[in-house]
Amino acid sequence: MTYAIVLGLVVVTLLGVTIAKTLQVRSRADYLVAGRKLPWGVLVFTLLSSWIGAGSLFAGAENAYRNGFAALWQPAGGWLGLIVIALIAGRARRFAQFTVPDLLEARYNPLARILGTVATVVSYTVIASYQFKGGGDVLHLIFPDVDRTTGMFIIGVFVIVFTAAAGMASVAYLDLVIGILVTSIVLVSVPLLLARAGGWGQVMSRLPPAHFELLGDLTLTQALGFTLPTMLLLIGNQPMYQKFFSARSERDARLAVYGWIVGTVLLETLLVMFAVIGSSLFHTANPREITPLTARLGLPPLVGAILLGGIFAKVISTANNYLFSPATNLIHDVYERFINRHASERRSLVISRLVVVLLGIFALLQATTFESILKAALYAYTVYGAAVTPSVLAVFFWKRTTTPAAIVSILLGTVITIGWNAAGIFRLDAIYPALAASLISLVLVSLLTPPPPAGKWKPFFEEQEVKA
Repeated sequence: MTYAIVLGLVVVTLLGVTIAKTLQVRSRADYLVAGRKLPWGVLVFTLLSSWIGAGSLFAGAENAYRNGFAALWQPAGGWLGLIVIALIAGRARRFAQFTVPDLLEARYNPLARILGTVATVVSYTVIASYQFKGGGDVLHLIFPDVDRTTGMFIIGVFVIVFTAAAGMASVAYLDLVIGILVTSIVLVSVPLLLARAGGWGQVMSRLPPAHFELLGDLTLTQALGFTLPTMLLLIGNQPMYQKFFSARSERDARLAVYGWIVGTVLLETLLVMFAVIGSSLFHTANPREITPLTARLGLPPLVGAILLGGIFAKVISTANNYLFSPATNLIHDVYERFINRHASERRSLVISRLVVVLLGIFALLQATTFESILKAALYAYTVYGAAVTPSVLAVFFWKRTTTPAAIVSILLGTVITIGWNAAGIFRLDAIYPALAASLISLVLVSLLTPPPPAGKWKPFFEEQEVKA
């Protein structure tokens, strides 16, 4: 009963925030970038909540269950990426458009915009799909009569309705509430669980020694296979750029990154620790659910219920972000750019909500085709990280990058990742061939083609040159 009550309170809170923000949506800018009014405090928690979802709570937990603390190689990629993000957050806000393909077209051309949109839709609908799957696991643990598949469809419908309703304003303020809740309850839960396990000595005695080593049973190549896709996804992460575009000012964007760094390192480390301690106490045929299972069985009922409610809310939050983001691409980067340039605000909002629904259905269908959230996460990260991130980084760091180079890079990164995983016969992770092809083509084609005119790169370097 405690679990049902807490989950009900979480749902009511989410509904209340969504309804309040839906009533405030008046324009496309309100819907897509929250009217560009988000202060840095809200941005910290919306960045934190959109980044830490089923990828950390289920894929990361599955990794920790199998490999112990070597699972930290996965979130460490995000921590490295945050260092790069700190350098470009202010400039991204000054550009102040709506999507990453906006950056690609401004720096390159419309074809780069289209290819970036394709990679985003492929990657982000997969990410949304495993949020649905993780949410179904949580519902099953709270309500055993609800099987995982039914729970997955319930979560999918719930997310689709929420996301279609209020857009970025809803996403950002839902994330604020969820981020505060989850951060607080995880800080309380880890020491309680450690006491329940009998201390570190008991935890270590129940698990293989490799679970407490830097690499564990992984090779360095396997470890970097977790790190690189995560790092590349974060650096080029469209929901993050949309939030920077939603910031009240360049200063708010920069301050938000610093808060995000602290919150991400702390929370992801604690989540891996929680999963490792939980794996010393409980065994499951579904390693991806070790975190919610431990919350259900290893904590005092009220604390466990709040943590499960927070996990549920985190899944909803991340699914919102990764469903909303490709919908924004299709509306802003395809519909309004190439199909109906003179669409009214009202028509754009209607089409936006319809696209969210269609993409949500597509993500649900994808969720029925895989079992391991960890594998699905790495695939989605690689599609986006190898295809889009190199060209996005070149926007801010290499004036010599040319349009043909960016197009070849995005195309190769997407095709090689999809083909490599579809073949299923290679032991090497797709990130290595896909990233190598993307980077090499970006550099070589740039050097073999005429330099871009100054007008293409200058808007993204002006601040650096003034300070110099």
